Amino acid sequence: MGWLYMEKKLLIAARSKGKFPEIIALLEDLPFHFLNLRDIPELPDNFEVEEPAMTFEGNAIIKAMTLGKRTGLLTLAEDAGLEVDALDGRPGVYSTRYAPGTDMDRCMKLLSELEGVPEGKRTARYRAVAVIYDPENDMVRTCEGSVEGSITKEPKGMNGFGYDPIFFSPKFNKTLAEITLEEKNSVSHRGEAIRKAREILEKDFLK
Repeated sequence: MGWLYMEKKLLIAARSKGKFPEIIALLEDLPFHFLNLRDIPELPDNFEVEEPAMTFEGNAIIKAMTLGKRTGLLTLAEDAGLEVDALDGRPGVYSTRYAPGTDMDRCMKLLSELEGVPEGKRTARYRAVAVIYDPENDMVRTCEGSVEGSITKEPKGMNGFGYDPIFFSPKFNKTLAEITLEEKNSVSHRGEAIRKAREILEKDFLK
């Protein structure tokens, strides 16, 4: 590869202020130099990879391959979202663009759509797919994770991002926004997917 052991670079295909720290927290002791999209000078500040696929896996693969080929870097991309059973799986792949505005705007739209739905019918899951793309051999590896929970009737907590303030974790008896990052990573969809990706990175890229 031409890199010294301690100089391996890994591009985390994230600009989100919430997603990048969650991923890094699970990988930080690995001997990589971690970069996010803000660290790539040739990418404009407003650069976004279009995500036209109808699955999390499809969007994550598009993101990883697009950025890996453009930068020449080993790239880890992830796509995730919330699936609510009472809404036939919505918002799904549209989770981050379910409503204009902030994360809380999207939470409030979801709560309004669930108005009148009783507690036992508010089941939901977060689902994530992480993809590692190696531009040196054009290989793609995928890892999945999910966590079951339910949607609360009002937001609670100030941590996390996305729909965390309304996603109730049975294990902690709290929303994901009421627990620490370490606790969240121990149960979350993203934590599960990134732990699997970590095993691939250790096995295939740190020998």
